[in-house]
Amino acid sequence: MMADKVAECIERGIRRIVPEAEVLKMPIVDGGEGFTKILVDVTKGTLHHVVTMGPVGQPVESFFGFLGGEPVKTAIIEMAATAGLSLIPPQQRNPMHTTTYGLGELIKHALDAGAQRILIGCGDSGTNDGGAGMVQALGAKLLNKKGEQIALGAQGLLDLHLIDLQGLDPRLKEVQIDAACNPHVRLCGKQGVARVFGPQKGATPTQVEQMDQALSHWGEQIQEQTGINVISVPGTGASGGLGAGLMAFLGAPLHPRYDIIMQYQHLDEMLKGVDLVVTAEGAIDFQTHQGKVPVEVARQAKLRGIPVVALAGTIGKGARENYDFGIDSYISILKKPCSLETAIEDSPKLIASAAERLMRFILVGMNLSKRINLQAPLAAA
Repeated sequence: MMADKVAECIERGIRRIVPEAEVLKMPIVDGGEGFTKILVDVTKGTLHHVVTMGPVGQPVESFFGFLGGEPVKTAIIEMAATAGLSLIPPQQRNPMHTTTYGLGELIKHALDAGAQRILIGCGDSGTNDGGAGMVQALGAKLLNKKGEQIALGAQGLLDLHLIDLQGLDPRLKEVQIDAACNPHVRLCGKQGVARVFGPQKGATPTQVEQMDQALSHWGEQIQEQTGINVISVPGTGASGGLGAGLMAFLGAPLHPRYDIIMQYQHLDEMLKGVDLVVTAEGAIDFQTHQGKVPVEVARQAKLRGIPVVALAGTIGKGARENYDFGIDSYISILKKPCSLETAIEDSPKLIASAAERLMRFILVGMNLSKRINLQAPLAAA
């Protein structure tokens, strides 16, 4: 669900209880779905629709944008628009075979349209190929020992023997490319992207180990053949290792996604005079404080002493850790167990209902503060 729609649902729930409330909405995206459309909207830019290869090799309707008001013609691309998890039917979710090839095609479309700078958002990926497909689409040859192109997907990386960059699109050297990503994700190892996010993309335990081996081999080959170390650099694991491909072959700096987004969305200005911040996330867990938007928003709010509540699709392992990073409370939008399909279908109603419950709790607390000294112990009934 797009961030702007989530914000509208939260406002609807708040107004059920406090209809006179002044509600300021700022849809904030983390590089995943909505990254392009929201930043195009914020800057009054333009959106361009194209067809690319999707993550399972079939054509998909995709898009990129140009930011408005920029002195340099800046294209904005979200990798999820061509290689996102939502584009993969549940029965086909096997990240050993999904590809970022379509992202390379999107980059070529942006270059064809005259892009002088390209900003790529990394998030919500359904791939784990280290950006290999993207590089292949841009003209590079990734060859096995027989001199043949390796297969698309993480599976192909296991056969990689030679990286031939002679055919790489020469226009890439003439543009500035920046990546907005999660700076905490590593390419491989115990905290590598395959182990942390592979199961969410449909990988079995065996496939997780194979993908980690594939990305480790990818990183070793990149260092041996280009001299660029992507294994120990934070952020190279972003979007299934896409960060490594962006850094090694497109020369893209890997920026914390929140820092990039705040160049165009000025949260610090909006927070002036605010009494409460309500943010939202698909899951609140141990990963939330590792570069995700709710905690980054909470950090800003805490500088001004503003309380922060997060609405979450699910509450997972390590959720309590976020109390130490500025989130004062979190609430699940789910009121009873249900399937993922039902939760997605009913998400507008569930989010509005959660926001309504939140406001009821707050009013109860305000009532209590008038009746009792909250610093004193409360008796349990």
